Amino acid sequence: MKNNLVGLYPSIRPYNSGYLSVGDGHRLYYEECGNPKGLPILYVHGGPGSGCSKNSRRFFDRKKWRVILFDQRGCGRSKPYTSISENTTQHLVEDIRKLLKKLGVSEVVLFGGSWGSTLSLVYAIAYPETVSGMVLRGIWLAEFDDIRYYIGGGIASFFPEVWDRFIVRVPLARRKDPAQYYYEQMLSPDPEVRRYYAYEWCRYESAILYLRPKKDNVLAKQVAKGSFEAWGLMEAHYIANKCFFEDGYIMKNISRIAHIPVSLMHGRYDMICPFIKAHRLHKALPHSEFQVIVGGHSSFESGRIRRQLVAATNKMFLRVIGRSS
Repeated sequence: MKNNLVGLYPSIRPYNSGYLSVGDGHRLYYEECGNPKGLPILYVHGGPGSGCSKNSRRFFDRKKWRVILFDQRGCGRSKPYTSISENTTQHLVEDIRKLLKKLGVSEVVLFGGSWGSTLSLVYAIAYPETVSGMVLRGIWLAEFDDIRYYIGGGIASFFPEVWDRFIVRVPLARRKDPAQYYYEQMLSPDPEVRRYYAYEWCRYESAILYLRPKKDNVLAKQVAKGSFEAWGLMEAHYIANKCFFEDGYIMKNISRIAHIPVSLMHGRYDMICPFIKAHRLHKALPHSEFQVIVGGHSSFESGRIRRQLVAATNKMFLRVIGRSS
């Protein structure tokens, strides 16, 4: 196992994969791996817009889990790529429901980080009877003050140089809503303009992702090699539209999921998702356990963080099995 992946299981080969037509012209890529008779767990990726990779499978014990992964609308291997048409949180919630029905899964554990934690919570609120547990990292409630902090200048208190690079590309008259301006540029008919602003959006987030920021040259190469066009556009699309739900939606509906066992994990020095929101969520969920990590936002930041996340997932297996026995 490579050193930079210490703490994770070896990669699992999918035993089933394909595309699911979910309507509106969208076809979602999905795959299953691990134990076909194991406890179902759904990997809900972040972003929005990042998609899944082979390393997404490596958090799970192949003997215990029936691991289901899918790429959300417009990203990863789903088609059409970078499409924001009929692409909202409500559409994604219904996509998850359709995917689970197709695979014959009546109850599932949700595993999600960052935007993946948001979507997992919103799905669980909509369909609590289908969720047997949740493992959530880097909690983002997508409340309006979270959005203002992340993309409205709050980060400048910690990374002024990163914020300066991001905001300087926005005309003075548009700086009250930089997300909307970036979003408009990513919809430009000029492909070079689209790529430029998508790259800068993703570089901004990547620069504050880790406890120990990467050097500029390493950061630039990392972003350029990634799927930054889908990641930037999709994230701007969701943030410019306040994630398509009312302010405080998750906490206003928290009673619907109060019975579900939940494992929460959050970096003490997470610069993207405010720590206070994870703490607040933990207090509102009677069956939640909360681990504080000495780290930033990324689940791939250190072997220790990955080991804790794997351990929490294995413990969730025991919690869910124990409840059903």
